[in-house]
Amino acid sequence: MRQITRARCTAGSFCRAPPDLCAVFAFSTLPALLAGHLLQAPADPAADVRHLLLDSRRVGLPAGALFFALRGPSHDGHRYLPALYAQGVRLFVVEAGQELPGGLAAYSEAGIVAVPSPLAALQALAAAHRAAFRGPVLAITGSNGKTIVKEWLAQLLSPDEDICRSPRSYNSQVGVPLSVWELNPERHTLGIFEAGISEVGEMARLAAIIRPTEGIFTNLGTAHDAGFASQEQKLLEKLQLFQGPGFRRLFYCADQPLVQAAVAQLWLLAFSWTRRADQAADVFFAAQPSAEGSTCWQAHFAGNEQVAEFTLPFVDEPSVENALHCVSVLLHRGLEPAEIQRRLARLHPVAMRLEMKLGRHDSYLLDDTYNNDLAGLSLALNALARQPRPGRRTLILSDVLESNLSSEELYAQVAALLPAAGITRLIGIGEEISRLRVRSEELRVENLGTRATEPSSQLLTLRPQLLTQFYPSTEAFLAALNPADFAREVVLVKGARRFGFERIVAALQAQQHGTVLEVNLDALGHNLQHYRRQLRPGTRLMVMVKAFAYGAGSYEVASLLEFQRADYLAVAYADEGIALREAGISLPIMVMNPAPDSFATLRQYRLEPEIYSFEMLDEYLAAFGSLVADGAQSPPPIPKIHLKLDTGMRRLGFDEADLPALLARLRSHAAHLPVASVMTHLAAADEAGHDDFTQEQLATFRRMAAALEAVLGHSVLKHALNSAGILRFPEAHFDMVRLGIGLYGVDASGRDTDALRPVSELRTTISQIKTLPAGHTVGYGRRGTAVATARRIATLAIGYADGYDRRFGNGAGAVLIRGQRAPLVGSVCMDMCMVDVTHIPDARAGDVALVFGEGLPLPELASRIGTIAYELLTNVSERVKRVFVSE
Repeated sequence: MRQITRARCTAGSFCRAPPDLCAVFAFSTLPALLAGHLLQAPADPAADVRHLLLDSRRVGLPAGALFFALRGPSHDGHRYLPALYAQGVRLFVVEAGQELPGGLAAYSEAGIVAVPSPLAALQALAAAHRAAFRGPVLAITGSNGKTIVKEWLAQLLSPDEDICRSPRSYNSQVGVPLSVWELNPERHTLGIFEAGISEVGEMARLAAIIRPTEGIFTNLGTAHDAGFASQEQKLLEKLQLFQGPGFRRLFYCADQPLVQAAVAQLWLLAFSWTRRADQAADVFFAAQPSAEGSTCWQAHFAGNEQVAEFTLPFVDEPSVENALHCVSVLLHRGLEPAEIQRRLARLHPVAMRLEMKLGRHDSYLLDDTYNNDLAGLSLALNALARQPRPGRRTLILSDVLESNLSSEELYAQVAALLPAAGITRLIGIGEEISRLRVRSEELRVENLGTRATEPSSQLLTLRPQLLTQFYPSTEAFLAALNPADFAREVVLVKGARRFGFERIVAALQAQQHGTVLEVNLDALGHNLQHYRRQLRPGTRLMVMVKAFAYGAGSYEVASLLEFQRADYLAVAYADEGIALREAGISLPIMVMNPAPDSFATLRQYRLEPEIYSFEMLDEYLAAFGSLVADGAQSPPPIPKIHLKLDTGMRRLGFDEADLPALLARLRSHAAHLPVASVMTHLAAADEAGHDDFTQEQLATFRRMAAALEAVLGHSVLKHALNSAGILRFPEAHFDMVRLGIGLYGVDASGRDTDALRPVSELRTTISQIKTLPAGHTVGYGRRGTAVATARRIATLAIGYADGYDRRFGNGAGAVLIRGQRAPLVGSVCMDMCMVDVTHIPDARAGDVALVFGEGLPLPELASRIGTIAYELLTNVSERVKRVFVSE
């Protein structure tokens, strides 16, 4: 085990870093460094860059924050300069030639550098910072397993190294520079960063930032194949990461012929491993008989008789492959087999996702109980800050591990992270965090004490209004826990693994049965951006969150959409909109089926009704008659309306024959009637056989909308397209589109299925398994008919009260258990159903059964019972626990 050594900073004149804080650049050096020009010097001529900022909602500490105004297909960072300036940010990198909101004079105290590309400037700054680090940097790429290999390798090498690593899966064109920025030559002895690409040309930019000295190539799979002409091209693009000056060694598995050939072709220095006895490699890993739940291996070194034996605490193939990558690094470093085994025994699965769960007493939990370092804490606090729910915000925090900082400096940085997340109560658990509690007689509050890193050192304390509690251990906290103390709060539970904070989550979580609908918010965000990329510039996006967000969970989905800056939300009924408003959602919300007796409530909660009949329009005008009367002195504070036009759906809306009467009413009230949009609904946007009819609908809509706008005297938003229409009729995007089922991963058009990610996964558990003798029936009505051989029947904890359709009974449906399909037997009951697991001999009570998700896609299941994916999604009962996950 080698001794940790620390390198000195050699960043040069452009860096004015104090000895204990490297990530600081003089702002005055940025124009030359970033190939830009100075638009305006900051009020402080000695301004330093300490933090990189990309999101106006995550400012944190404004002092020393440098904002990069990135632009993309659906966002423009320049729009948020006024808000950032108001929050105290004074350093900006903008795109040359881009007009600044309010003009340059609006930022009189700010330093502003104009560059050809803010993204390229971000990457250049990170690359310059990387140049200051003289220690080894290990980069990881491949199709799968990058994040897990990175996390495990950091665990395994932590006794030997002070490690800086990518937080979570920060491996993109933006994530890599943010990760590398955290490197500190005064503190870290090793950097471990992952790099992911999806198209040609991306890896060269990441390689220039990371500049690895060693690397791991995990594997070559099918992920992101669409961005490359062939797998060979994708492989060569990825391997560019390991071809820069100073690169010394690549670790890889020689069992993939394409990878083996490419490494040889490029003459890369490598340390290879194999599980095939006939494959040449530096190490041959041979599997040995092993106990259940683990795998035993022998490592045979080429050219000598040395053999190392070890056991992995995993049996699944991806985990074994990921672990062997890590073991190959340890073997090359010369660690003794006994020491390798000691470290492997402490290896645990990587929980890369933050989970959002409903808590007891109307609380809301953010569960991030895998590890606790500063980078992970910052990300978790960012997630907390994005929750618009009202009420107190509590952070339950364990001792922060793996920081390599003194306790005083560490908890000063922790304290600095809390204000931006709106933390109102801190509960610290652990001996270290409790020990650092300091009594300040001046403030008369408990606080964390430390010395600031500035030369004029002064005591840094938590805000006086922050409530604090400290416990020496998780057990002590649980002994004193009263869940009612967290009523109506948003609670972030953030702890290192060894503190067992999952027990705290279990104590605070609402108790429901074992059937779970897991909603992947990252997949939902991916689908949202996919549809955004299809839109013409300036086209707005209304997103459907009706019917409990298609079963996914209205608030959580709406919260993400608000963070992603959707333009509108749509719900079916006023009650759905009211619930979102009471949860803190502020986006404009259209109500598709408002009841006339709810008009006053709509006004109270700023909800906008869809008006589709003369009766409803007249009642709306009557409800607000005094406000819209002629002679009103100011615009009326009443909800905007959305006029529904029926162009062929023949459900709701004004027909073209109604147009003269509608125009007359609007003409009478045009001066004071706030019309937000006119809309229609296409009857068959997803069916090519009806495209002529769809074009007739669109032509009718154009005529009617033009007549309405002429009477109103101004333009209004026009929208007609649903998810399928967005893809199939780009010429009809108009001013806004309505995204529904496509957001949730179902492509109704049949054109873009591979581009979408499934959002929801419904899982349940096996309650019991029975062996039925030949001739026995199963369930109500003996509909699970007898067969001539014995069967193993598993009873699952899901039924039609959970939304599992009765039509799936008697073999129409199937679930996935241990990766194999198990057909349903007999009728679906209210709270349970039965499946045949005779062909799955290792199935056990407690095993997870996948009801729908990856491997059992919704469209396939819907076709089995003659319905559509919408019905399966929206049928999932609200009694089924929703768990929201995000990387």
